[in-house]
Amino acid sequence: MKAPRGRVTKDGIRIYEQADFAGMQAAGKVAATILDEIAEHVFPGQTTGEIDRIITEKVDESGSKSATIGYKGYQHASCISVNHVVCHGIPGDKRLKDGDILNIDVTVIVDGWYGDTSRMYVAGNIGRKAERLVQVTHDALFKGIEAVKPGNTFGDIGHAIQSYVEGHRMSVVRDFCGHGLGQVFHAPPNVLHYGRAGTGPVLEEGMFFTIEPMVNIGRPETKVLADDWTAVTRDKSLSAQFEHSIGVTADGFEIFTLSPGGKFHPTWS
Repeated sequence: MKAPRGRVTKDGIRIYEQADFAGMQAAGKVAATILDEIAEHVFPGQTTGEIDRIITEKVDESGSKSATIGYKGYQHASCISVNHVVCHGIPGDKRLKDGDILNIDVTVIVDGWYGDTSRMYVAGNIGRKAERLVQVTHDALFKGIEAVKPGNTFGDIGHAIQSYVEGHRMSVVRDFCGHGLGQVFHAPPNVLHYGRAGTGPVLEEGMFFTIEPMVNIGRPETKVLADDWTAVTRDKSLSAQFEHSIGVTADGFEIFTLSPGGKFHPTWS
Protein backbone atom coordinates (compact mmCIF):
# COMPACT_ATOMS: atom_id res chain seq x y z
CA MET A 1 0.00 0.00 0.00
CA LYS A 2 1.31 3.43 -0.91
CA ALA A 3 1.87 5.98 1.83
CA PRO A 4 -1.13 8.31 2.29
CA ARG A 5 -0.99 11.45 0.23
CA GLY A 6 -2.12 14.92 1.27
CA ARG A 7 -1.33 16.76 4.49
CA VAL A 8 -2.23 16.50 8.17
CA THR A 9 -3.89 19.32 10.15
CA LYS A 10 -2.74 20.51 13.57
CA ASP A 11 -5.47 18.26 15.03
CA GLY A 12 -3.92 15.21 13.36
CA ILE A 13 -6.64 14.93 10.70
CA ARG A 14 -5.43 13.86 7.27
CA ILE A 15 -6.54 15.93 4.29
CA TYR A 16 -6.80 13.63 1.28
CA GLU A 17 -6.48 14.69 -2.34
CA GLN A 18 -9.23 14.76 -4.95
CA ALA A 19 -7.87 11.60 -6.59
CA ASP A 20 -8.36 9.72 -3.32
CA PHE A 21 -12.14 10.05 -3.46
CA ALA A 22 -12.26 7.29 -6.08
CA GLY A 23 -10.68 4.81 -3.68
CA MET A 24 -13.24 5.60 -1.00
CA GLN A 25 -16.09 5.39 -3.51
CA ALA A 26 -15.01 1.89 -4.53
CA ALA A 27 -14.60 0.62 -0.96
CA GLY A 28 -17.84 2.20 0.19
CA LYS A 29 -19.79 0.66 -2.68
CA VAL A 30 -18.54 -2.84 -1.87
CA ALA A 31 -19.51 -2.51 1.81
CA ALA A 32 -22.92 -1.04 0.96
CA THR A 33 -23.62 -3.72 -1.65
CA ILE A 34 -22.89 -6.47 0.89
CA LEU A 35 -25.38 -4.89 3.31
CA ASP A 36 -27.95 -4.70 0.50
CA GLU A 37 -27.49 -8.39 -0.27
CA ILE A 38 -27.70 -9.54 3.35
CA ALA A 39 -31.18 -8.06 3.83
CA GLU A 40 -32.98 -11.18 2.57
CA HIS A 41 -31.12 -13.31 5.10
CA VAL A 42 -32.53 -11.45 8.12
CA PHE A 43 -35.67 -13.19 9.38
CA PRO A 44 -37.07 -14.81 12.54
CA GLY A 45 -35.24 -18.07 13.31
CA GLN A 46 -32.04 -17.01 11.56
CA THR A 47 -28.86 -16.94 13.64
CA THR A 48 -26.48 -14.01 13.75
CA GLY A 49 -23.66 -16.47 13.15
CA GLU A 50 -25.20 -17.59 9.85
CA ILE A 51 -25.63 -13.96 8.79
CA ASP A 52 -21.94 -13.36 9.50
CA ARG A 53 -20.98 -16.51 7.56
CA ILE A 54 -22.84 -15.23 4.52
CA ILE A 55 -21.22 -11.80 4.89
CA THR A 56 -17.80 -13.46 5.03
CA GLU A 57 -18.58 -15.28 1.78
CA LYS A 58 -19.71 -12.05 0.13
CA VAL A 59 -16.55 -10.24 1.20
CA ASP A 60 -14.47 -13.00 -0.37
CA GLU A 61 -16.58 -13.03 -3.55
CA SER A 62 -16.16 -9.25 -3.92
CA GLY A 63 -12.37 -9.56 -3.97
CA SER A 64 -12.11 -7.26 -0.96
CA LYS A 65 -10.77 -8.02 2.51
CA SER A 66 -12.55 -7.84 5.85
CA ALA A 67 -11.11 -5.12 8.07
CA THR A 68 -12.49 -6.71 11.23
CA ILE A 69 -11.27 -10.31 10.97
CA GLY A 70 -8.10 -10.30 13.06
CA TYR A 71 -8.59 -6.72 14.26
CA LYS A 72 -7.53 -6.71 17.95
CA GLY A 73 -8.32 -10.43 18.00
CA TYR A 74 -11.84 -10.11 16.58
CA GLN A 75 -12.76 -13.11 14.39
CA HIS A 76 -15.83 -12.05 12.39
CA ALA A 77 -16.55 -10.10 9.22
CA SER A 78 -19.34 -8.15 10.89
CA CYS A 79 -20.65 -6.87 14.18
CA ILE A 80 -24.33 -7.72 14.73
CA SER A 81 -26.03 -5.87 17.57
CA VAL A 82 -29.54 -7.00 18.53
CA ASN A 83 -32.13 -4.99 20.50
CA HIS A 84 -30.40 -3.53 23.58
CA VAL A 85 -26.90 -4.21 22.23
CA VAL A 86 -25.51 -0.79 21.33
CA CYS A 87 -22.57 -1.89 19.17
CA HIS A 88 -19.86 -4.53 18.65
CA GLY A 89 -22.26 -7.46 19.07
CA ILE A 90 -20.46 -10.74 18.32
CA PRO A 91 -22.24 -13.07 15.83
CA GLY A 92 -23.11 -16.47 17.25
CA ASP A 93 -25.86 -19.01 17.87
CA LYS A 94 -28.48 -16.47 18.90
CA ARG A 95 -31.68 -16.94 16.86
CA LEU A 96 -33.61 -13.87 15.87
CA LYS A 97 -37.19 -13.53 17.10
CA ASP A 98 -40.08 -11.78 15.41
CA GLY A 99 -39.77 -8.06 16.10
CA ASP A 100 -36.05 -8.07 16.84
CA ILE A 101 -34.13 -5.06 15.52
CA LEU A 102 -30.45 -5.41 14.70
CA ASN A 103 -27.58 -3.33 13.45
CA ILE A 104 -25.16 -4.98 11.03
CA ASP A 105 -21.79 -3.27 10.69
CA VAL A 106 -19.34 -4.18 7.91
CA THR A 107 -15.95 -2.75 6.99
CA VAL A 108 -14.03 -3.88 3.91
CA ILE A 109 -10.66 -2.98 2.44
CA VAL A 110 -10.47 -2.40 -1.33
CA ASP A 111 -7.04 -1.59 -2.77
CA GLY A 112 -5.99 -0.22 0.61
CA TRP A 113 -9.08 1.94 1.16
CA TYR A 114 -11.59 1.29 3.96
CA GLY A 115 -15.35 1.23 3.42
CA ASP A 116 -17.22 1.31 6.74
CA THR A 117 -21.00 1.32 7.10
CA SER A 118 -23.83 -0.07 9.19
CA ARG A 119 -27.58 -0.03 9.09
CA MET A 120 -30.62 -1.39 10.90
CA TYR A 121 -32.63 -4.49 9.97
CA VAL A 122 -35.83 -5.99 11.33
CA ALA A 123 -36.64 -9.67 11.78
CA GLY A 124 -40.32 -10.02 10.94
CA ASN A 125 -42.71 -7.33 12.14
CA ILE A 126 -41.39 -4.29 13.95
CA GLY A 127 -43.08 -2.89 17.06
CA ARG A 128 -44.15 0.75 17.27
CA LYS A 129 -41.52 1.82 19.82
CA ALA A 130 -38.73 0.14 17.88
CA GLU A 131 -39.99 1.60 14.62
CA ARG A 132 -39.90 5.11 16.07
CA LEU A 133 -36.39 4.54 17.47
CA VAL A 134 -35.10 3.32 14.11
CA GLN A 135 -36.63 6.28 12.28
CA VAL A 136 -35.26 8.87 14.70
CA THR A 137 -31.79 7.31 14.52
CA HIS A 138 -31.87 7.22 10.72
CA ASP A 139 -32.97 10.84 10.50
CA ALA A 140 -30.44 11.94 13.13
CA LEU A 141 -27.62 10.54 10.99
CA PHE A 142 -28.74 12.65 8.06
CA LYS A 143 -29.13 15.74 10.26
CA GLY A 144 -25.46 15.26 11.13
CA ILE A 145 -24.46 14.71 7.51
CA GLU A 146 -26.28 17.88 6.45
CA ALA A 147 -23.96 19.85 8.76
CA VAL A 148 -20.88 18.68 6.79
CA LYS A 149 -19.31 21.41 4.69
CA PRO A 150 -16.01 23.32 4.74
CA GLY A 151 -15.99 25.98 7.43
CA ASN A 152 -18.39 24.19 9.75
CA THR A 153 -17.05 22.32 12.78
CA PHE A 154 -17.31 18.81 14.14
CA GLY A 155 -19.28 20.33 17.00
CA ASP A 156 -21.90 21.38 14.45
CA ILE A 157 -22.33 17.72 13.45
CA GLY A 158 -22.71 16.55 17.04
CA HIS A 159 -25.08 19.39 17.93
CA ALA A 160 -27.34 18.64 14.96
CA ILE A 161 -27.61 14.99 15.99
CA GLN A 162 -28.02 15.57 19.72
CA SER A 163 -30.65 18.30 19.41
CA TYR A 164 -32.71 16.21 17.00
CA VAL A 165 -32.55 13.04 19.13
CA GLU A 166 -33.26 14.76 22.42
CA GLY A 167 -36.09 16.67 20.77
CA HIS A 168 -37.70 13.24 20.33
CA ARG A 169 -37.06 12.39 24.01
CA MET A 170 -34.39 9.81 23.27
CA SER A 171 -30.70 9.82 24.17
CA VAL A 172 -27.40 9.83 22.27
CA VAL A 173 -24.74 7.34 23.37
CA ARG A 174 -21.59 9.17 24.44
CA ASP A 175 -19.26 6.22 25.02
CA PHE A 176 -18.68 5.54 21.30
CA CYS A 177 -18.16 7.84 18.35
CA GLY A 178 -17.38 8.10 14.66
CA HIS A 179 -13.81 8.31 13.43
CA GLY A 180 -11.51 9.32 10.65
CA LEU A 181 -10.69 6.70 8.02
CA GLY A 182 -9.23 6.36 4.54
CA GLN A 183 -6.16 4.19 4.15
CA VAL A 184 -6.46 3.32 7.84
CA PHE A 185 -9.40 1.87 9.80
CA HIS A 186 -9.45 4.36 12.67
CA ALA A 187 -7.76 7.76 12.71
CA PRO A 188 -8.37 11.27 14.05
CA PRO A 189 -10.78 12.88 14.53
CA ASN A 190 -13.20 11.40 17.03
CA VAL A 191 -16.59 12.33 15.58
CA LEU A 192 -18.84 12.91 18.59
CA HIS A 193 -22.59 12.64 18.12
CA TYR A 194 -23.29 15.34 20.69
CA GLY A 195 -21.76 18.74 21.40
CA ARG A 196 -21.96 22.49 21.01
CA ALA A 197 -22.25 24.20 17.65
CA GLY A 198 -19.13 26.03 16.57
CA THR A 199 -16.73 23.93 18.63
CA GLY A 200 -14.08 21.39 17.65
CA PRO A 201 -11.86 21.17 14.56
CA VAL A 202 -13.00 22.99 11.44
CA LEU A 203 -14.09 20.84 8.50
CA GLU A 204 -11.91 21.03 5.39
CA GLU A 205 -12.26 19.62 1.90
CA GLY A 206 -10.56 16.21 1.74
CA MET A 207 -11.41 14.99 5.24
CA PHE A 208 -12.79 11.42 5.37
CA PHE A 209 -14.67 10.13 8.42
CA THR A 210 -17.67 8.17 9.64
CA ILE A 211 -20.81 9.49 11.27
CA GLU A 212 -22.54 6.69 13.18
CA PRO A 213 -24.93 7.84 15.92
CA MET A 214 -26.13 5.29 18.46
CA VAL A 215 -29.50 6.25 19.94
CA ASN A 216 -31.25 4.73 22.95
CA ILE A 217 -34.93 4.85 23.84
CA GLY A 218 -33.84 5.08 27.47
CA ARG A 219 -30.77 6.55 29.10
CA PRO A 220 -27.44 7.00 27.26
CA GLU A 221 -25.23 4.95 29.60
CA THR A 222 -23.66 1.74 28.31
CA LYS A 223 -21.53 -1.09 29.67
CA VAL A 224 -19.20 -3.54 27.95
CA LEU A 225 -19.76 -7.23 28.70
CA ALA A 226 -17.13 -9.73 29.84
CA ASP A 227 -16.23 -10.61 26.23
CA ASP A 228 -14.61 -7.12 26.02
CA TRP A 229 -16.55 -6.33 22.83
CA THR A 230 -20.32 -6.31 23.31
CA ALA A 231 -21.66 -2.95 24.51
CA VAL A 232 -25.22 -2.85 25.88
CA THR A 233 -27.52 -0.22 27.35
CA ARG A 234 -27.26 -0.18 31.14
CA ASP A 235 -31.03 0.13 31.50
CA LYS A 236 -31.68 -2.62 28.89
CA SER A 237 -33.56 -0.17 26.67
CA LEU A 238 -33.57 -0.62 22.91
CA SER A 239 -30.73 0.93 20.90
CA ALA A 240 -30.29 1.65 17.19
CA GLN A 241 -27.47 2.86 14.94
CA PHE A 242 -26.85 3.90 11.34
CA GLU A 243 -23.44 4.67 9.85
CA HIS A 244 -22.12 6.23 6.67
CA SER A 245 -18.58 7.01 5.51
CA ILE A 246 -18.32 10.65 4.41
CA GLY A 247 -15.93 12.82 2.44
CA VAL A 248 -15.90 16.62 2.70
CA THR A 249 -16.14 18.24 -0.75
CA ALA A 250 -15.56 21.83 -1.85
CA ASP A 251 -19.17 22.78 -1.18
CA GLY A 252 -20.54 20.04 1.10
CA PHE A 253 -20.18 16.29 1.38
CA GLU A 254 -20.14 12.99 -0.47
CA ILE A 255 -21.56 9.81 1.06
CA PHE A 256 -19.32 6.91 0.04
CA THR A 257 -21.59 4.15 1.43
CA LEU A 258 -24.96 4.88 -0.17
CA SER A 259 -27.06 1.77 -0.74
CA PRO A 260 -26.90 0.84 -4.46
CA GLY A 261 -30.35 -0.74 -4.15
CA GLY A 262 -31.96 1.94 -2.01
CA LYS A 263 -32.11 -0.44 0.98
CA PHE A 264 -30.43 1.68 3.66
CA HIS A 265 -33.66 2.03 5.65
CA PRO A 266 -35.08 -1.30 6.91
CA THR A 267 -38.54 -0.59 5.47
CA TRP A 268 -37.15 -0.28 1.91
CA SER A 269 -39.48 -2.99 0.60
